[in-house]
Amino acid sequence: MAVRCGRAGLPSGAMVDSPHVLDTLRARGFVQDVTDEPALRDLLATERVTFYVGFDPTASALHVGSLVGMMGMAHLQRAGHRPIALAGGATGRIGDPTGRDTEREVMDERRLQANLAGIRRDLSLVLDLDGDGSGHGGQLVDNHDWTGPVSFLAFLRDVGSHVPVSQMLARESVTRRLEQGGLTFAELSYQLLQANDFAHLYAAEGCRLQGGGSDQWGNITAGIDLTRRMHGAQVFGLTWPLLLTSDGRKFGKSAGNAIWLDADLTSPYGYYQYFVNATDEDVVAWLKLFTFLSLEEIEEVARAHEVDPAARAAQRLLAREATRIVHGDAGVKSAEAATEVLFGDEAFVGMDDAVLADAFAEAPSMEVERARLDQGIGLLGLLTEAGATTSNSQARQQVRQGAIRVNNAVVEDERRTLTTADLASPTTLVLRVGKRRYHLVRVADESTVASS
Repeated sequence: MAVRCGRAGLPSGAMVDSPHVLDTLRARGFVQDVTDEPALRDLLATERVTFYVGFDPTASALHVGSLVGMMGMAHLQRAGHRPIALAGGATGRIGDPTGRDTEREVMDERRLQANLAGIRRDLSLVLDLDGDGSGHGGQLVDNHDWTGPVSFLAFLRDVGSHVPVSQMLARESVTRRLEQGGLTFAELSYQLLQANDFAHLYAAEGCRLQGGGSDQWGNITAGIDLTRRMHGAQVFGLTWPLLLTSDGRKFGKSAGNAIWLDADLTSPYGYYQYFVNATDEDVVAWLKLFTFLSLEEIEEVARAHEVDPAARAAQRLLAREATRIVHGDAGVKSAEAATEVLFGDEAFVGMDDAVLADAFAEAPSMEVERARLDQGIGLLGLLTEAGATTSNSQARQQVRQGAIRVNNAVVEDERRTLTTADLASPTTLVLRVGKRRYHLVRVADESTVASS
C-alpha cells in the first residue's frame, strides 16, 4: 500500500503566524518558475507536503551550486514539509544532456557508491534526512533502487508508453545536441528516467512537489506530465535560478570552478574567501541564499552596506555565516585566523597545506626532494630554480633591496640557507618577490619528484 504522507495534515500550529513558505522562498531568491502557483500555495498552506530534489552523483561531494537547492529545501523543511533528496544512482549512470555539448563519462559501481556517501554527508549539513521511510522525517533515496530491477521491456511498457516522442524531441537541450549529431539514445532516455522518478515518488511516498535549478524545468515538467498520465494526479514543480559565474557560465564541477562543501576539496579558508570576495552587486542576494539570517537582519546589513560599501561589512558577515553552515564554528575561526595572517604583515607559521594551496592557487610552484631540503638549499639558488628570479645575481640584488620574503618574512641575509625548518606548512614554503609575486616550493619524497 502506498504511503500518502504528502496528504497528511500539518502538525497543529505548524504555520500559525508564519509567512507562507512560498513568500519566504521568493523573498530569498529561490523562486524562478512555479507550476500552478495558486494551487501549490494552497497545498503548502494546508498540508505537510513531501517534496524532492535530485542531486548529480558524478562527484564525491556537492558544491555551492548544489547548496542553492539544499538551502531551498532547508527552508521548506523548517516550514514543516518533508524533504526527499534523490541521488541519481540510475540517471547518473547515463548523464543528463541538459546544458552539455558532450556525453558524460560513465562511472563504475565503486566510484558511484563512494559519491553517494559523500552526497549524504554534504546534504546533512542543512537537512534532517534521518527518516526511516515510514512517512515521517526526510530521507535520502537512490533512484537505482526502483529503476535497476526493472527490465527494459517492462520500462517501455509501463513508462515509455505514456510519453510522446514529439514531446521528448522538442526540448531545447535535445534539439541542440541533435543538430550537432552527438545525442545518444541513452541520453535521450534520461528525461524518461527522471520523469519516472517523480511518478514513482508520488506513488511510493506521496511526493507532490519537485524542485530544481532552472535548467531542470524541462525534466520537471516531463515528470509532472508523466505522473498525471500514469496516476491521474496533480503534482507541482518549482525551480530556482542557477548560480552563474561572472561570464554567465553555470557554476559547478563541469565548468571546472566548483567551490566544494568538502573540506578536503576546498578548505574552510578557500570557502570563506569565495564569499568574502563577493561583489557589491551579489552580496545581499547571497546573504539571502546562503545564510539563515532573517530577512530583517539582512535588510539592516544591506542599508549599512549601501552607506559604506568600502567597509565590506556585508561580505565579512556573508563569509562568516556561510562558512559556519558548512564548516562549523571551528572552520570560521581557522578561516578568519588564516585570512588575518595571509593578508597581514606577520610571517606564515604553522599554516595548513590546504590553506596555502587555496590562497596561492594561481602561483607557480615547484617540487624538491625532502632529503635535499633537509640538507639545506641556498636562498639565491632556490629563487632562481623556482623561477622567481632569472639568476643568482638578480636574486642577490633583490635581497639587498628588501624585495625578497620567505613565508612573508623579509630576508636580509643573501647567504641564507633554507631547510625543512623553514616550511610554512607541513609541505610548503612560500617565496615572495616584491609586493605580489609569489612562488611555492613543495617538498616531496624522491619517488614523487622522479615520477613527475
